Amino acid sequence: MFEDRKNISELRNSISSGATTARAVVESSVNAAEKLNEKLNAFLQIDRAGAVKRAEAIKTDSASPLAGIPIAIKDNICVQGMQTSCGSRILGDYHPPYNATVIERLLGAGAVVIGKTNCDEFAMGSSNENSAFGAVKNPWDTSRVPGGSSGGSAAAVASGMCCATVDTDAVGSCRLPASCCGVVGFKGTYGLINSAGILEGERADEAILWLSHLGITTRRVEDTTIVLDVLAEENERREAVGFRAALDNTRKLRIGVVDNFKADKEVAGAFERAVATLHELGHPMRNTAAPLDNPGFNTRSIEADRKVVVERSFANNDLLVLPTTTATTPDANDAGANPLALSPHNTLFANYYGLPAISVPCGFDTKGLPLGLQIVGKPWGEDDVLHLAYQYQNAASWSTKHPAS
Repeated sequence: MFEDRKNISELRNSISSGATTARAVVESSVNAAEKLNEKLNAFLQIDRAGAVKRAEAIKTDSASPLAGIPIAIKDNICVQGMQTSCGSRILGDYHPPYNATVIERLLGAGAVVIGKTNCDEFAMGSSNENSAFGAVKNPWDTSRVPGGSSGGSAAAVASGMCCATVDTDAVGSCRLPASCCGVVGFKGTYGLINSAGILEGERADEAILWLSHLGITTRRVEDTTIVLDVLAEENERREAVGFRAALDNTRKLRIGVVDNFKADKEVAGAFERAVATLHELGHPMRNTAAPLDNPGFNTRSIEADRKVVVERSFANNDLLVLPTTTATTPDANDAGANPLALSPHNTLFANYYGLPAISVPCGFDTKGLPLGLQIVGKPWGEDDVLHLAYQYQNAASWSTKHPAS
């Protein structure tokens, strides 16, 4: 298993202290990816030669926050010279001559891109069953779907193939797989991360353009903040301290416990237990309704709707909490060709309203499949979202559990 699933800070310390090298870390990641991909089909391309070459150029004393850290990229985000198919044979031979903005930022911070992860065709799905290159398998149970459309990314992170992935999330495409695979899936406020360089195939119409956010998948919240500090755009609505440093704030947060979500008995039970853990953290809590009903995708009113949601849902709340999924992880045979076999009912509203949201592990169903707790904040409220997720993660310890290799 790749470096025994060490977090990013631990790997960086090992590299900077000389206890290991960037090349050794990257080779360990690639070895795990090549071995496990035969079973999981999480990667569409693994670039061993390119990754090792980039790792060899990393200096031991580099101060870059991701120097030597292996990261994978969802296959609808352009990486210069690497196949970028969007999970479709239509683009199977496309090798972009440029990098997406997020790739430039990662490379500038010393990250090593090891390959491209599998996804639903043109990122249009929630189960990862309709990739043109075969379905991704859930690392906890290969008969189950991994969630989608970023299923390859969640499976790669959960199984220990790499430290993090960069993904897209248009209806829950990063958070749903994170819930199914027992990892952390995050998307920020609309516009927090520059989306230039995502293949237009994913953006079939104007509605998808408005809904699509860049996402990050990791095993732990602190890893998410390290990657986010590299990728996030600078603007006057962000605090200068940085997302990693903001995890340590002590401010009490007003938590709205959503009571109008959809969920089966097992998901609802796990959510109740997660709420009990949150209550022990000492934040004031109250029941509330979230704007979950489909707003109709009226692109002419979406900007106005995004302003109104603050008054409707966050006048008395800093954060909303609810289950990530509506049901336990489906069997692949039951999912079949249904592109939305895993319902985005509990996640889509965060995309429409452009809200920061994260899914963190919150338990397991009776068949041993992970379940996710979703935390949603007001626009530009990433610090609060990440802070509560970090507190819950440490109190509940679900993020320390991993699938067998």
